[in-house]
Amino acid sequence: MRADARKIHSHLFAVAREVVAEQGAAASLREIARRADVGLGTLYRHFPTREALFEALLRSALDDLTRKAGELESTDAPGEALVAWFRDGIAFVRSYRGVVELMAGAIDDPQSALHASCTTVRSAGANLLHRAQATGVARADIDGADLFALMASLGWLGDQAAFAPRAGHLADVIASALLTDRHLRSRKHA
Repeated sequence: MRADARKIHSHLFAVAREVVAEQGAAASLREIARRADVGLGTLYRHFPTREALFEALLRSALDDLTRKAGELESTDAPGEALVAWFRDGIAFVRSYRGVVELMAGAIDDPQSALHASCTTVRSAGANLLHRAQATGVARADIDGADLFALMASLGWLGDQAAFAPRAGHLADVIASALLTDRHLRSRKHA
C-alpha cells in the first residue's frame, strides 16, 4: 500500500473507531466517511463491506486485549492480573456496543474473520485464569470459556438502559467472585 493510501486507511480506521464507540455496531458508514472528510467510495475502497470494517476494528481491539493479557501475566500477581484483564475485557465490550453477538458467532465459526482473534483472546484470558488457579487465588470451577462468557455478558449488560447504572457494581461483584477467599484474605493482610 502506498504511503498516501496507508495514511488515509489509518485515518479512516481512527474515525471509524470513534464513531463505532459512540454509536455501536449500528454506526453509519456515511457518518464515518463524513467525519473522515472522504467520499463513501473512498471508505469502500479501504473497507469493501461493513463487515470488513467491523472485523478490522474488532480484530485490532481483540489483539490489544490479547497483548494486555501477556503483559499482565508477566508483571502482576495472578489474582490482580486476572481481574485487571477481566475489567479491560468488559470495557472493550462496552466500547463497541453490539459486539457481543459478533463475538459469540465468531467463536464457534472457524470461517469468520474474527474467529482467530476471538479464540486467541479467550485463550489469553484462560492463561491468566489458569495461572491464578494454580496459585490458589482463583476459583477452580470455571474455565476460559466461562470467563469469556462472563466478560461478554457484563459488557452487554452495561448497554442495557435498565441495568447500566448497576453495571460497574455488578462487574465488581463478578470480578471478586472469580477469586477465592484465600486471595481476599491475603489482600486484607497486605
